Amino acid sequence: MRKKILITGGAGFLGINLVNKLITENDIYVVDNLSSGNINNISIFNDHPNFKFINNDISKDFNFNYQIDEIYNLACPASPPFYQMDPIQTMKTSVLGSFNVLDLALRNDAKILQTSTSEIYGDPLEHPQKESYKGNVNPIGIRSCYDEGKRAAESIFFDYNRIHNTKIKVVRIFNTYGPYMNIDDGRVVSNFICQALLNRDITVYGNGNQTRSFCFVDDMIDGLVKMMNTKNSVLGPINLGNPYELTMLSLAQEVIKLTKSKSKIIFQDLPSDDPVKRKPDISAAKEILKWSPKVKFTDGLISSIDYFKNKLKV
Repeated sequence: MRKKILITGGAGFLGINLVNKLITENDIYVVDNLSSGNINNISIFNDHPNFKFINNDISKDFNFNYQIDEIYNLACPASPPFYQMDPIQTMKTSVLGSFNVLDLALRNDAKILQTSTSEIYGDPLEHPQKESYKGNVNPIGIRSCYDEGKRAAESIFFDYNRIHNTKIKVVRIFNTYGPYMNIDDGRVVSNFICQALLNRDITVYGNGNQTRSFCFVDDMIDGLVKMMNTKNSVLGPINLGNPYELTMLSLAQEVIKLTKSKSKIIFQDLPSDDPVKRKPDISAAKEILKWSPKVKFTDGLISSIDYFKNKLKV
């Protein structure tokens, strides 16, 4: 059945990949204030009959007057350079934005999916991280505008479900990479690839032994759609990510190898509150969504390198 779907933050990395996934069989509305989203991402859809873009900020007066069936709430800068640029606005987007999109869902009797984050676990003392883990977050650090904003958003979503019976879905997204990441995104995969393609020094923080687990964007989008399509009783939160764990040093070495770069690896101090380990337990996603990542890390990395080669024209 054809649906009317709103994607907030739809001009961003995950947003544009989600639009690509859904636009053929649905009517898509994208709301984005372009603070970190890229207008070039969505310009290809300007003349598409199933697509409408609205430049708006969900944390402010959110006037959206179209009937909708589903909302994917992706609005919020997700990389440290962007969310730390204006930390107060980052918090407003997570908190005030949540109230606004939930009120919209309530008026339309629409399902609404909140893209939460692995950052709600902070610098975890549990490894890998299960959904039951409450986290180890610094509430006053430079990352707290994002970490605590997303934690607050989860609370708001579940209160709307308890009080108003709003049809919510909450997923916790772990590190994701792939085409349509911004060149200046500030996330480690895009940083390393761009530095390597330009034969610049690759910056590794700390000793490089801190770990992350990376999920290719096609797998992540598949997980979001599967979660949205669950029955109303499935609320979450559910971890979405790839349990394949590697160190930042090994990632840098793999990127240099695949790009045949002349870059050297240099080390700098670890940023404040940067997690030492990050790996999802995806048992719930496997059981409830029948979902697990399919794209091998190297294959996804090659696809990402090809994308950035084209963007950088190297």
